[in-house]
Amino acid sequence: MNLNNVKVPKVPGGGPASALLKVGIIGGLGLYAATQSLYNVDGGHRAIMFNRLVGVKDKVYPEGTHLMVPWFERAVIYDVRARPYLVESTSGSRDLQMVKIGLRVLTRPMADQLPEIYRTLGENYSERVLPSIIHETLKAVVAQYNASQLITQREAVSREIRKILTQRATNFNIALDDVSITTLTFGKEFTAAIEAKQVAAQEAERAKFIVEKAEQDKRSAVIRAQGEAKSAQLIGQAIANNQAFITLRKIEAAREIAQTIAHSANKVYLSSDDLLLNLQEMNLEVNPKK
Repeated sequence: MNLNNVKVPKVPGGGPASALLKVGIIGGLGLYAATQSLYNVDGGHRAIMFNRLVGVKDKVYPEGTHLMVPWFERAVIYDVRARPYLVESTSGSRDLQMVKIGLRVLTRPMADQLPEIYRTLGENYSERVLPSIIHETLKAVVAQYNASQLITQREAVSREIRKILTQRATNFNIALDDVSITTLTFGKEFTAAIEAKQVAAQEAERAKFIVEKAEQDKRSAVIRAQGEAKSAQLIGQAIANNQAFITLRKIEAAREIAQTIAHSANKVYLSSDDLLLNLQEMNLEVNPKK
């Protein structure tokens, strides 16, 4: 093949088009450098800087817009607001009862220790630290109390857990704002024992009430019998002293019978002797005591 007759197109070495291309390339590089040199730190966040030459810098960057060197530096942003962390753990109490306890912890990283946290724990620090120290603390604290004490002394248990957890978390540069027990569940056997104990206590109180009621009824019967005996004694003395007492009682009985018949809607025809209404035949004379 003869290549002598092949024409090679000439590349333009200058002119307006070449200048415009250079300006576009330079402008694009400048825009890329500008966008990659700025980063924002939102509210409630802090940033640290990783440099390819010196590693993690010790400076913590606050909220706002900051500069960095593209490719050589990379910003690592942390959320320093308190976040809830829920854990459930099954532990054994001092009296060997299995207790399932749920704990809610509000945690946040210490802002001034973010470079150290990144060096030792990384960005997912909470998943690496909190499960182990929370489970260990719960088992250690629950083992110091009986099952019944976990219910009656719940506030003291919560304070003890918070104290130990705060000390353990401080070693990893993590702050705890709040620790609270959300759930406290016991085994079926212990729950059944508690229910049986409550039923027995209620039965004991009921039996105690029945005994006290019987005592009161007995006292009432004695008092009532003493009153009736005293009344009979007084009536006997009155009859012995004056026979007109019987006549007075007959008159009172006759008056009550007459009132009852008078208010009745029916008509009754009975003997006055049977109704104690024949007052004319009564002996109203007073017989003096001999």
